[in-house]
Amino acid sequence: MIHEVDYVSGHTRLYAIVGHPIEQVRSPELFTASFKSRGADALLVPFHVLPDEFERTIPALMAMPNLDGLIFTIPYKQKAMAYADEIGANAKIVGAINALARNGAGGWKADIFDGLGCVEGFRRRGLSFAGKRIMLIGAGGAGSAIGVAIAHENPHSIQLYDLDVNRALDLVRKIQSVDPSIQVERTEPTVKEIDILLNASPVGMLDDDRMPIAVNTFDPALVVFDAIVKPETTPLLKKAHEAGCTLVRGREMMMGQISKMTDYFGFLSA
Repeated sequence: MIHEVDYVSGHTRLYAIVGHPIEQVRSPELFTASFKSRGADALLVPFHVLPDEFERTIPALMAMPNLDGLIFTIPYKQKAMAYADEIGANAKIVGAINALARNGAGGWKADIFDGLGCVEGFRRRGLSFAGKRIMLIGAGGAGSAIGVAIAHENPHSIQLYDLDVNRALDLVRKIQSVDPSIQVERTEPTVKEIDILLNASPVGMLDDDRMPIAVNTFDPALVVFDAIVKPETTPLLKKAHEAGCTLVRGREMMMGQISKMTDYFGFLSA
């Protein structure tokens, strides 16, 4: 019989991920491992907050002296902005946050890390967006964050597709606000004269065997990324692998995001 564990005590700093639903998240185990790997006495726990209780619950959580940060997932990334005293540049453009942390001056800072996680995942593979021609499918929450983050990386051009034309055009404007020199437009999905193909849509998730783009084959020189974490090899990545393309998986973006957010929470890696 276990009478005591060594990973939590009265000194442990608390972090929480807030969402509705919450059972699907992997953040508690992944972030806690990241904290521990950096020698931090901290852990992250899941909080299931109902929409009708959000405005009442978040200020109460922020008032807890031993809670130093919150992560927001569906459907709260936009609503959570109201609780930040400082909002990072990317979050201001995207219009959403997924991390809220104490700023050391009695207030709270916030930013969004979905797109930064994608950039970090590419960096860890030695892949750059600089000067590249990008095709981005999906302009929702994740797609918007990815598009804005990539806009800071000096790509040659970005083509965007989303079923919602207005949402795609809104992302075009956000990218242009970051760097007006980028050639950016709303188009149909294509791999013609494209260096990097990015899927930030839910097409291909879990038991969905659809492809987000209709092509017979890929150029082996193409880099193909899918933001979907499960399954690890989506239909898009399977076809790209068969063509000999370089693949970047959703889990690589997730791990890059965790690394950047752990930095943001103040636990810097050696």
